Amino acid sequence: MATVSLLGDDETGPEARAVFDEIRALRGTDYVNNFWRALAHDPATLRATWDRLKAVMAPGALDPLVKEMLYVAVSVTNGCDYCIHSHTAAARAKGMTPEMYGELLAVIGMAAQTNQLVTAMKVPVDGMFDAGAGQG
Repeated sequence: MATVSLLGDDETGPEARAVFDEIRALRGTDYVNNFWRALAHDPATLRATWDRLKAVMAPGALDPLVKEMLYVAVSVTNGCDYCIHSHTAAARAKGMTPEMYGELLAVIGMAAQTNQLVTAMKVPVDGMFDAGAGQG
């Protein structure tokens, strides 16, 4: 159950509606999802979050599909059911195949297992993995 109401367009001020309009335009849809509608209670946070998300998820050295798959992995790790669903749908829309999804889940599971083993055993980091190793 939500802890805040999900605001409709008619319940928001001009600042939030402007962000909603940008979301619609960038995504080519009339739909504004529940995350943004919940954030609309605080237009400054809505704006800051939307602007940062646009910048981070824009094409760059990593393509948008890879970024969505990373978002899924972090969302699984953090247990964010909403984000898992939202970004899995976005990754599928960007071309993630069922085989890619299966491999993604296998990597997430493997990383979770090995992370826990290393953490439990307090394995020290190899010197060669240090960012400054081998640089003169």
